[in-house]
Amino acid sequence: MKLAIKNMVCNRCIMVVENELAKLNLHIKHISLGQVEIEETLNREQSAQLAESFSALGFELIDDKRTVLIEQVKHLVLDLIRNQNNNTNLNLSEIISNQIYHDYNYISNLFSDVEGMTIEKYFISQKIEYVKELLVYDELTLSEIAYQLNYSSVAYLSNQFKKVTGLTPSHFKHIKENKRKPLDKIQDAG
Repeated sequence: MKLAIKNMVCNRCIMVVENELAKLNLHIKHISLGQVEIEETLNREQSAQLAESFSALGFELIDDKRTVLIEQVKHLVLDLIRNQNNNTNLNLSEIISNQIYHDYNYISNLFSDVEGMTIEKYFISQKIEYVKELLVYDELTLSEIAYQLNYSSVAYLSNQFKKVTGLTPSHFKHIKENKRKPLDKIQDAG
C-alpha cells in the first residue's frame, strides 16, 4: 500500500516515519521523501491511527490525488535543488513532466491554484532558502554556491537573492554572524 505524507522533507523525517511505522508493526517496502510503501493494506481504523500518529509528529497523511501530486512536485523541486550539482541540461518544466508523468501545463495550473504561486516561484524561493543555509554554514564561497546551484553567474545569484530577501548575500551573512554572541561577551541583564 502506498502512502503520501505531507511535511516529510528531509532524511531525519524519513527516520522518524520509519520509527513510527515500526512502532505500529508496519513493514516498509520502499520509503522516500513524501512517500512510503508498506507491505500491509490498512483498514479505516488503522489508517486513522496512522494519521493520528503522524499528525502528532507534524506530518499529514494525504489521500487526495491533487494534494499528492502537489507534494510530489515539491519533493522533486527540493531534490533538484539539493542534489542537482550543476549537472542538468533539462529545464524545470521538462524535468517535472518527465518525473511526475503528467502534462506540465496541468501540473503548473494545479500547483498555482492550490499553492497560490507558480512552480517557478516556488523553485526560486526554495533555491534561495538553500543559498541561505549554505551561507550560514560558511563552507562554500558565493562562486561555489552559484556553480553548485546552476546559476549562470554570481551576479545573477546575488540579484535573485536580493530580489527575494531584500538583502545581498554578503549582508545576510554579516547579519547572521552578528546574531550570536560568545558567552563571555554576554552582559548580565540583572
